Parts: sequence; structure tokens; C-alpha cells
Amino acid sequence: MKFIFLSLKRNILPFILILFTICLVLFSNSNLVATKNGLKLWATCVVPSLFPFFVITNLLSHTKVVSAIGKLLDKCMRPIFNVPGVGGFAFVMGLISGYPVGAKIVADFREKGLVTKDEGERLLAFTNNSGPLFILSSVGIALFGDTKTGLLLLVTHILSCITVGILLAKFSKKSEIENSYDTKKNFSHSSKLKSKYNSSESSQDITLKNLGAVLTTSINNSISTIFMIGGFVVIFSVIIAILNQTSVLDKLSTFLYPILNLLNIDLEFAKPLLSGILELTNGVNLVANIPSKLISQNIVLSAFLLGFGGFSVLLQVYSIVSKTDLSMKKYLVGKFLQGIVAGIYTFLALRFLPFLNLDVVQTSSLLNASNNFNSAFYSFFYNFGIFVIAIALVICIFKVFNNIYKHIKEF
Repeated sequence: MKFIFLSLKRNILPFILILFTICLVLFSNSNLVATKNGLKLWATCVVPSLFPFFVITNLLSHTKVVSAIGKLLDKCMRPIFNVPGVGGFAFVMGLISGYPVGAKIVADFREKGLVTKDEGERLLAFTNNSGPLFILSSVGIALFGDTKTGLLLLVTHILSCITVGILLAKFSKKSEIENSYDTKKNFSHSSKLKSKYNSSESSQDITLKNLGAVLTTSINNSISTIFMIGGFVVIFSVIIAILNQTSVLDKLSTFLYPILNLLNIDLEFAKPLLSGILELTNGVNLVANIPSKLISQNIVLSAFLLGFGGFSVLLQVYSIVSKTDLSMKKYLVGKFLQGIVAGIYTFLALRFLPFLNLDVVQTSSLLNASNNFNSAFYSFFYNFGIFVIAIALVICIFKVFNNIYKHIKEF
């Protein structure tokens, strides 16, 4: 029995690849359409919004700008996230650059011994995020046709990644070095580490003389990244098409029905949501295009997908960190938690900020009880839950700013 299990485990990947090849032949017509749609989505949404940003961020890495931002964050990275100040560099670059830049920087940190294994795994979970230009342009403007929605998704995305970083810090294992942590000594130490990283990775500071060479390098790096993203988008477009043709996606999406029913969300979102869990860009595109009188449902589910990132991004991150000893467990848990938190924040904003509400039907209709609950009973606990969450958020924000103030005061 053990032999059979080991044999299956050893041969499962070749079997899946052979099955995938057979499906490519059997469903060649639909796969061709899926490939074209994937390429179109990549060329019209991803490339215009991300490629210029990748080039600019690559150029910025050859200047003192990001280093200066990292220094500003030195004083608050340990008290808030329980990571060295050098993690501020990964945090900033992960926020402004998008997937998978944060993961690449954290992997480099671990290879150079700048962070512990636990710190690296936690950094990986909250510094690898969707880029602002992708959220604002590709999702907000291109898919929802509204800058306001893009800004909302960006703000809740940033807040959710910060929340996950704080939560992971609270439940992290504190090593002896961390227990005997000295703020001022660590500030000096992390500055040296960041200087070491900058000198090794961006030794060529940009000037008028080397502008051409640095720009060429930045463009080459950006092309490599954008083509990698495009490859994942196209491959997962084909995988989703095959799953559709074989009705596997329909069967798998039924597992989401109880959750969607509980949350009073239209069941039409099941397949697009599952597609987004597989691949972010395709999934957000499908979710955004579901016709709904309650557009807030589309926006909240998009917020979840942007926070989670999808298995496509997870595989990109895995390919980057595979050369290190970093585990993907905390990353997977952290990204799933970030998706949920982003969805909650987005829902709260749509619920309590009327100017953000784009619903044809009033959002208050979401308060209607499902078939399994009495309306008054559901409404009471719904409002009570919102009140508790709001109070908890106020307390957390107060504690965070209080800690920042105390540590800044020490300097």
C-alpha cells in the first residue's frame, strides 16, 4: 500500500502533464480562443498598466529614493511587524511594484542572511502585493470604468496587507535575538544591512553618463518580468478553458455555493470567483463583468481576489523562493487572510460611505435574511458584528499609532 502511494506521488505530475497535453489536442478550438483571450487581456490590460511602472521602479532602484523611504520605515518595522528595519525596503517595493517583486526582494534578503527564516516567511506574506497601477488602471478604470472604485480597492488592499503583517507578528515565534532586541542598535544594524543590499544590487547609481545603460538594463528586466506574467496568464486561461469544457469548474464551483449563500451573494459569482482563485487577472475580469444590480458584490469579491493573488501568483512566488529555505505555508495562510480582510474592509467602506455606493439597488438589501435565518435575528447580529469590528479596528489603529509615537520619541 505504501509502495502504491509513493508511486502515485512520484508519478502524479507526469500524469497531469500528459493529461493536460491530451486536453490541449481534444479541446484545441476552445483552447485557441482561450489563448487569444489571455493574450488580449495581457496585452490590453497588464502590459499598458504594469510595464512602464516596472521600468520606473527598476530605475528608482538605482537611486537613493527607495533607500530614503526605507530609512523612514526603520523606526516602525520592528514594533509593528516584528521584522528588521531592512524589511521596510521590501515593504515599499512590494507595494509600489506589484507581484512578484516583493517575493524576489525577500528571497534575496534570506539568501544574504539579512532576515531569519521566520521573518522572511512573514515578510513574504505581506510584502508581495498587487501593484497600485494594476489596481487603479487595469481593475478600476479598464474593468469597472471608475477611478473611485480603483482607489477604494487600492486603499483596502494596502490596509489589509498591513493588518496581516501585524497579525502574523503577534503570533510569530520570538527568537533569543528578538527577545533581547535593542531599538537603537537594530536601527544602526539594519541601515548597514540595507546599505550592503543596495551596494550589491544597485551599485550603479544612475547619472546622465550611464542613463542609457541603466535604462537598457531596466527595460530588459521589465520585459522578462512582464513576459513571465503573460505566460502565467495565458497558461491559466487555457487551464480554465479546459476545466470549463470538461465541466470540472462547474462541479468545483458548487463547493462555493454554501459560502456564497451564507454571505447572501449571487451564485453566478461561483465560477468567476473560482477562476480568480486559480488566476488573478482572468478571475477579476470575469467577476467585474458579471451583470449585477448590487455592484458592491463585484467590488468586494474583486478585493478578495486582489488580496489573495491566486494560485498563478503563488506558483510565481514558489519559483522565486524555491532556492531558499523559506516555506510557503505562511504565505498561503497570509494571502488567504489578506483576501478576507480586504473583502471585509471594502464591504465596510461601501456600507458606511454612501458616496462609494454604486448599487442600482440599495446596499441595505444585503441586510435581508437568507432562507435559513429569521430577518430580525440576522439583522441584529449583522449590525452587532459590524459594531464589534469597528471598535476592534479603532483600538488596533490607536495601539499602532501609539507604538509608532513611542518609538519615534525614543529617537
